[in-house]
Amino acid sequence: MIQLSNVTKSYEVAQETFDVLSEIDLVIAKGEYVSIMGPSGSGKSTLMNIIGCLDRPTSGQYQFLGKELSTAKDQELAAIRNQSIGFVFQQFHLLPRLNAKRNVELPMIYSGMNQTERKERAEIALEKVGLADRMNHMPNELSGGQKQRVAIARAIVNHPQLILADEPTGALDSKTSSSIMEQFTQLNEEGTTVVLVTHEEEIAACTNRMVIVRDGRLVEDRLTQGGALNETR
Repeated sequence: MIQLSNVTKSYEVAQETFDVLSEIDLVIAKGEYVSIMGPSGSGKSTLMNIIGCLDRPTSGQYQFLGKELSTAKDQELAAIRNQSIGFVFQQFHLLPRLNAKRNVELPMIYSGMNQTERKERAEIALEKVGLADRMNHMPNELSGGQKQRVAIARAIVNHPQLILADEPTGALDSKTSSSIMEQFTQLNEEGTTVVLVTHEEEIAACTNRMVIVRDGRLVEDRLTQGGALNETR
């Protein structure tokens, strides 16, 4: 599903070139539940941005669903993001003037779906994440965990093949983090590929495979036992 070959990402600052990612080789199969772990500044979020078609590698190849995307046009990348990838971020990224249901409808508005189907899909997605009774609440009326569930509902509403989550529990307490990780596990068990970026080993250990990035390089790739998050961490 995902194949990165010799991927490098570089930036020029004050006429000097800095490699944020160096010679990354990574394959993620359909249906996997993978964490990308590393400290702040390791390059893990840059790697996620390339996987999610939010950024392009400076060199190397990136194939997603069999398509080479390193030289794809912006319009093609936007279509892939909308149709095939769902995003969940640490700070939720909900629009404050829209209620939960309208926030979940946003990806479908961008794809041109009619209002009746948008409403039905949004309601189903919110029910799936346990927010049937919060559909008409505004973001400032929701807890952190509820906001993240709205973000997950928004990510899954277009039935993406891949969910990318960047530090999805970073702004949550331990009990709420456990609940959110259970949500990702359930999505994966239903067949969705889930790739989660984190700096916390206990969060990464909830997935089935852990990829460790340090100083822009992939330094370890191992299977884990998976399992529920310990709420007392």
